[in-house]
Amino acid sequence: MFKAFASVRSKLNIRTLKIMPKVIGTHSGTFHCDEALACYMLRQLNEYSDAKIVRSRDPAVLETCDIVVDVGGVYDHEAKRYDHHQRGFEEQFSGNYKTKLSSAGLIYKHYGKEVIRSIVKEAELSDGAVEQLFVKIYEAFIEGVDGIDNGVSQYPGDLEPAYRENTNLSARVAHLNPWWNRPEGDMDERFAQAMQLTGSEFAERVQYYALAWLPGRNIVEEGYNGRFDIDKSGQIVLFDTFCPWKDHITTIEDENLQKNPEVAKILYVLYPDTSGNWRVQAVPEKPGSFVSRHPLPEAWRGIRDDALSERSGIEGCIFVHQSGFIGGNKTRDGAVALARKALTMD
Repeated sequence: MFKAFASVRSKLNIRTLKIMPKVIGTHSGTFHCDEALACYMLRQLNEYSDAKIVRSRDPAVLETCDIVVDVGGVYDHEAKRYDHHQRGFEEQFSGNYKTKLSSAGLIYKHYGKEVIRSIVKEAELSDGAVEQLFVKIYEAFIEGVDGIDNGVSQYPGDLEPAYRENTNLSARVAHLNPWWNRPEGDMDERFAQAMQLTGSEFAERVQYYALAWLPGRNIVEEGYNGRFDIDKSGQIVLFDTFCPWKDHITTIEDENLQKNPEVAKILYVLYPDTSGNWRVQAVPEKPGSFVSRHPLPEAWRGIRDDALSERSGIEGCIFVHQSGFIGGNKTRDGAVALARKALTMD
């Protein structure tokens, strides 16, 4: 009878152990963007989807946690310990980056690809697509969190900022902490709000990059690869569907220049607008610049319609902007003719 009871109790214990949730440990007290985001990302993984968050600085408590972020003075992936405050820590996302990782960066570096797949399950992403997103999302979202948490300035220290900026994600998480002259209240609840804030913005950006940015890159890459079908110079790219292209064209060019430094840079991008007409846009010298690599000819600038068609010798012209950064034609062939002729003019 005793053996039978012991056997039943043993089975119950095993079942209990199987359903016990994992425990994620982080520090107590004032919280920051990096550990809130790190905890959110971990909860997107099957292993930690039901995990309990324990906030403590007691080593004995942290020792019982399955995974610990932003506290403990240890970075050890095998032991699942991800702190970045200890002396000598200089981990970066890869050799291409200089920013030291925070706990968010550490969790993203080791689990980011799984997190991306979890957030956009419906996309059925290839390994290559996940790799592209992994790098892009680090650059566009995670690195800023790393830099702010580690006190890494975006610019030389001798430059005086023209204004204060206190609306970034890290600042908004900090605002969720209690005021110095008010009661703390439930700090775990406040931390849960921080996780929700960082997680909702992170998830939205992951969805954007997976479902909008990546399809846009595919359009641009297809146009880039077919550029010699548009003109023998290889300096005109045409898209049959408009998408935001400036970021992509620079990245794709850089990738190709690394393989062949002699590759000609793109000067004009052609695409249909919402009215069914076509645009010819000069590529900026660098992302964010208002200076074009090769503006549309000065003789066409500020001229419209029939006058522009007469001056250019190309039918269907609509306009060329005063600065020469963009122009329009009624047809695809007309846009191609404008771009080809502009290549030969100043």
